[in-house]
Amino acid sequence: MFRIVLVMTALMALSLPAMAETRIGVVDLRQALFSSNDAKAFSETLQKDFAADEAKVREAQEAAKKLQERLEKDGAMMNESERNQLASEFQNKVKEFNALKQRLDSTVNQRKQAFLEKARPEVDAAVKELLEENDLDLILPSEAVVYVKPEKNLTDALLKKLNR
Repeated sequence: MFRIVLVMTALMALSLPAMAETRIGVVDLRQALFSSNDAKAFSETLQKDFAADEAKVREAQEAAKKLQERLEKDGAMMNESERNQLASEFQNKVKEFNALKQRLDSTVNQRKQAFLEKARPEVDAAVKELLEENDLDLILPSEAVVYVKPEKNLTDALLKKLNR
């Protein structure tokens, strides 16, 4: 037992200098990518491309809301067939809203994913440049780090590389 403890202590002592030599940087990939000029241009294009679809979704939502308010306000005074017809219209409008919203969300997410896939090689190349320029052994994503010294946070440098 004593030998095992002695061997483990020796191994840890030998590995400490190796760990001390490791140079690490940290980047917030999401922040850098979505703050880049390309991402801002993409966002503007996305808003223009889907403005009409977003308007349709809002119209369907407002129509459903008005039907619901009418049903709540006047439903008690309506006869059963009128109330059932209004409830049916409301349900149909809710279904329309949900379908439009789901289609819009799906299409927007596909476009965002395509943007991310297109940007990935450029981001990878910029991260590799940072690694070499700063003589680092490792760059970690900020989500995996609890604390980083400000001089080791390379997010701004990554953003500058993405914007050139």
